[in-house]
Amino acid sequence: MTPSRTPDPPNNNPPSSDMATADVEAIGAHCQHPYCHQLDFLPFKCDSCKGTYCLDHRSETAHQCPKAGEWARRRAQLENHSSGPSTPRPNILTHEKQCAEPSCKTLIDTPLVTGVHCDKCNRSYCLKHRFTNDHNCANLTPLGARPATGVPTQRERGLAALDKLRAWGLKKKESLPKTPQTKTKAAAAQRIQETVTLKKTAKGDAAIPPEKRIYLYVEASSDTLTAKIPKGTFFYNREYTVGRILDLAAKSLQVSNLNNRSESEEDKLRVFHVEGGRLLGFAEKVGQSLQSGNTIVLLRGVGPGMVGTPENTG
Repeated sequence: MTPSRTPDPPNNNPPSSDMATADVEAIGAHCQHPYCHQLDFLPFKCDSCKGTYCLDHRSETAHQCPKAGEWARRRAQLENHSSGPSTPRPNILTHEKQCAEPSCKTLIDTPLVTGVHCDKCNRSYCLKHRFTNDHNCANLTPLGARPATGVPTQRERGLAALDKLRAWGLKKKESLPKTPQTKTKAAAAQRIQETVTLKKTAKGDAAIPPEKRIYLYVEASSDTLTAKIPKGTFFYNREYTVGRILDLAAKSLQVSNLNNRSESEEDKLRVFHVEGGRLLGFAEKVGQSLQSGNTIVLLRGVGPGMVGTPENTG
């Protein structure tokens, strides 16, 4: 007689592949960014909106946090309640502070990038420019510092350099021949040759049409600023303003340009026209004020204009 066989119990367990998937998803979490949803095994939680995000979207800026800065405000309120009324702390993190190095666009004092304050020049920098040699600290005037007695200020150095350039321009004019003699023709031929050489060596934007180009000698005054490249020959569009030429020349000569980042005249750059003997206004058109073969010099700390010479600073 054949013994009866007890039927096997039904298998209610899911397939092993489904179990593995469930175990993996249980470890991490999906990024809540609308266009990501990536599974991250070590997700980050935003302290402001309480959302969960992956490595790429962990910062408030990356995931466009609807409550950006909320965690900092809560922290400030807790500190004010615990310590009583006091003046606001200047080191509260924001997303609008930029590295003080002119060539750097890095935002500092953010959750991702810590700002480093330099005690010598009294400015804040990113980690790349935190050392004094990296931000040219030796040539910077400390913010809020008073000049020592007997040491010329930036403005005094700038005005002294301006006087030298005026004398140079006058001497250059006096050296030009004034009578139609043989020497005049020789001098004219020499100037033509210099212009030809200038056009061959000048650098500039190749997209500028040749008929709109103006060729200039550009220098940086060693009395008022430090330039990695002291001078050069360049061509620009005649329709450019002096302000635009200043930005391009400062970039070409690697001169620190703080015109859009400082309100102090001691920090601002100006353009001096040697042949014209005056400072040029930022809004002047280059083609109306200069000619090919002229020389312009970048100066710092000389103020908005020159005594007795009106200037449209725009």
